[in-house]
Amino acid sequence: MRAATLAALAALAALAPLAAFAQTGPFTEQQAAAGRASYIANCAGCHLADLHGSNEARPLVGPDFMRNWGARTSQDLVAFLSVAMPPPPAAPGSLGGQTYLSLASFLLAANGAKAGNVALTATTSVAIGSVASGEMPAGFREALATAAPAAAAAGGRTGLTVPGHIEGFKPVTDADLRAPASADWLMIRGGYRAWNYSELAEITRDNVAGLTLQWVWSLTDGGWNEPAPIVHGGVLYVDNQGNVIQALDAASGELLWENRVGPNVANTALRGLAIYEDKVYVATSDARLIALDARTGQTVWETIIGDRTEGEFWGQSGPIVIKGKVVQGLGNCTRYRKEKCFISAYDAKDGHELWRFRTVATGNEPGADTWGNVKDYYRAGGDTWITGTYDPDLDTTYWGVAQAKPWMPPSRGNSALDRGLYTSSTLALDPSTGALKWYFQHAPGESLDLDEVYERVLVDVGGDKALFTIGKPGILWKLDRTTGKYLDHHETVFQNVWDKIDPETGQPHYRADIVAMQKGQWIDACPSTEGGHNWQAMSYNPPTRRLIIPLSQSCIEMRALAVEQVEGGGGAGADRRFYEMPGTDGNIGKLAAYDTQTLKELWSIQQRAPFLTAVLSTRGGVAFVGDLDRELKAVDVATGKVLWRTRLATSVQGFPITFSVGGRQYLAVPTGVGGGSPRVVPSLLAPEIRHPANGNALYVFALPARAR
Repeated sequence: MRAATLAALAALAALAPLAAFAQTGPFTEQQAAAGRASYIANCAGCHLADLHGSNEARPLVGPDFMRNWGARTSQDLVAFLSVAMPPPPAAPGSLGGQTYLSLASFLLAANGAKAGNVALTATTSVAIGSVASGEMPAGFREALATAAPAAAAAGGRTGLTVPGHIEGFKPVTDADLRAPASADWLMIRGGYRAWNYSELAEITRDNVAGLTLQWVWSLTDGGWNEPAPIVHGGVLYVDNQGNVIQALDAASGELLWENRVGPNVANTALRGLAIYEDKVYVATSDARLIALDARTGQTVWETIIGDRTEGEFWGQSGPIVIKGKVVQGLGNCTRYRKEKCFISAYDAKDGHELWRFRTVATGNEPGADTWGNVKDYYRAGGDTWITGTYDPDLDTTYWGVAQAKPWMPPSRGNSALDRGLYTSSTLALDPSTGALKWYFQHAPGESLDLDEVYERVLVDVGGDKALFTIGKPGILWKLDRTTGKYLDHHETVFQNVWDKIDPETGQPHYRADIVAMQKGQWIDACPSTEGGHNWQAMSYNPPTRRLIIPLSQSCIEMRALAVEQVEGGGGAGADRRFYEMPGTDGNIGKLAAYDTQTLKELWSIQQRAPFLTAVLSTRGGVAFVGDLDRELKAVDVATGKVLWRTRLATSVQGFPITFSVGGRQYLAVPTGVGGGSPRVVPSLLAPEIRHPANGNALYVFALPARAR
């Protein structure tokens, strides 16, 4: 049994007996208590501590649960849990028979069933709707809120756990952020323009095969490990699952300081840190913005993002610092609540809020009339879980916005013809005020969880100041970043969602059956919710004027479910079935290069395993990328030829970076487990690809002295 489970059990001993909570169920009080502890340890990371779920993780309490399970039996529930939980990369069915009985008992209790004197068994068959109402009993939520922090605390102390002091630290200036030194890597994707490119050229296509491992640092396990380390002055800063921030000697891997800012809960991805002046900025999994002293790791200030009276937001995107303002996105906007998702800016000195831009239009705001008949309270989504970019010359920051929620229009209560601003859009904002300069909606009325939230890459092409982006539909978009005007697009993988895209305006048009979809009707679509393209960012390689993009190839059937419009409700609201994309020979992974002028595909690599890292390219003519099958590859930027490969301990996942210390170039690559559709879909379509269920780490390579 996990340590967190033991800690939760200890905390639960002091709670009021579950029998006090309210209709006799086919389980005992002891089973439900044990199930609660097991839930916190094994399930809350995805379905959340209050059981309301998020994105792929369905609600386990309330109308949605009862709609799916009310007519089924306790035996069905136990059987389902036994084969489905925990999800990959853990082994479904691995928790043991008694644990699954306890988990089922806890779920029944959470939905209003009352404990009895007879223990639940694998053959007990009682209609769930006859004992459970879907109403969480009075006091149950409060008891659960007390137990969850106790389980989280099992991971150890919080705060500055390893003190230290970095000598000779040089503050990072605005000029440094505008034009970073090639030895540094100051932000996610390397710079304001999100090129994922380095001018370092010690490692080249001719000598890359000589790379050797220099050091490895184990990161905290669990969660969705997709880190984006940064480097300044020979110090590497990295965020771990459980909100653990560490400073390491970039050349040796020696730990310099560590701050466990908390909470010690690994329930989502943490993608990146920011550095400015003498502070490192981190957005936590529970959407707090924290400034740490870059020299010592001491907390300087902390700000809570958003109102928590209606539930928790997530800080999945790392911050970006623009002219003394820390600009931050927001995630976990799946539920119905008064406060909607927003992008916001904070003073880098003390953390006070300066502005916010709401990504879901309501009331009398522009765009509020684009949601059809959906009332303001029931408008959800519009997450901004990927860090934005910035053009200093235009003084504009660009952000992608995720889809509306629930995923499908019949579940939302509107149609695919209702645009739902500003979801699935590119936003151009004034970084000083948050004022909207322009927007371009890539997927009006987005209907299949094929959102467009990902990186915005800023490249000057000919006479155009262009912005490139690509989302789950796999369409590479080219916009004028001054005006938002559509310039061009290219379909990088097979797609059948849009039957046409206007060549003048870029506005897409859904297939007729998607527009006419009804609840309970299966809709076929390519690509699937894996993408196309997902969070694994592309690279722009200036010497060759090409974009190198990691892509995925799979398809889906989806059907909209009824989602009751009640306070605190919402969620994804859809069932999904996945299948291989036609014409791919079962190859899920694709890496391809595209000309920025013509958008023509120049080369591609296709393989069974999906690519799970961003692409990093360099002036040395090499691009680095990692995949689910534990392989890190070096690819020739010009031809796509694989120049070098090595296999690491688990899946290669996150944001590779390169930097220089003492004139020597290093390559740092994270490994990790966990994630949403980019991990779930391959686990179903390619179960033969196996990797350990742990192994979050950072691997650092360099050329040996003789090869330099």
